[in-house]
Amino acid sequence: MHAMFKGAISFGLVSIPVKMFAATEEKDIRFRTLHKKCHTPIKYKKVCPTCNEEVGPDDIVKGFEYEPGRFVIVSEEDIGSARAEAQARTIEILDFVNLSEIDPIYFDKTYYLAPQPEVTASAKAYNLLREAMARSGRIAVAHVTLRDKQTLCVLRIYGEAMVLETIFYPDEIRPVSEVPGLPQDMKVDEKEMDIAEKLIANLTAPFDPSKYTDRYREALRRIIEDRIAGRQVVTQPEAPESNVIDLMEALKASVERTEQQKAEKRAAPKRQAK
Repeated sequence: MHAMFKGAISFGLVSIPVKMFAATEEKDIRFRTLHKKCHTPIKYKKVCPTCNEEVGPDDIVKGFEYEPGRFVIVSEEDIGSARAEAQARTIEILDFVNLSEIDPIYFDKTYYLAPQPEVTASAKAYNLLREAMARSGRIAVAHVTLRDKQTLCVLRIYGEAMVLETIFYPDEIRPVSEVPGLPQDMKVDEKEMDIAEKLIANLTAPFDPSKYTDRYREALRRIIEDRIAGRQVVTQPEAPESNVIDLMEALKASVERTEQQKAEKRAAPKRQAK
């Protein structure tokens, strides 16, 4: 696993040397864009539409559009001076809070943190902070600079490791009031509510991430494998449109189906035991 960051956790006056590793990876199937005629990968060029000429890296500057069509140029020196205000290579712990206080909407990317084995006593300091946080049941809110940008993050325990999760600043979360069409002051039918709660109870189970798969990616990979093997790909016919039914009837039918599925799951181990 490749370390993407090498720095230290600042915990009061304690400095804990750590390395950071990506904890997740995208499994999306990526495609190249090819010329339909000869299947050659397409190259994209940066072209100025005003000058009608190709633009090289040395002819490109950064501009902030403060009004439509009007820009202020920001130099690399300007960006460097702003960057200097952030503490580079330091994960600065600001506060300790309860995980339940942070809504999941704030969470962004996850990274593993590990001690730097080449630095004396880093493992001991790392283990001390990990165990202290585990006993307190709290997580740490911190600042970290990643890719030349200071961001807010939290440190928490995941298995035997500490993880760093970048989180959004409050002003980066769009307010719910901007969402159109949300029901306001709408009363709930209590009979429908009773059945809906029963449906939730029937579908409640311990979280097992291994149960969930990306069916789109699996189907796409099968198509690609069939193409490579020279097999004919047959598309699945679209499901016929179902008639729109009453909400209450839909809830009742859903409850009946989930109860039947639960009964089948309970009966399965008995059949296997025989």
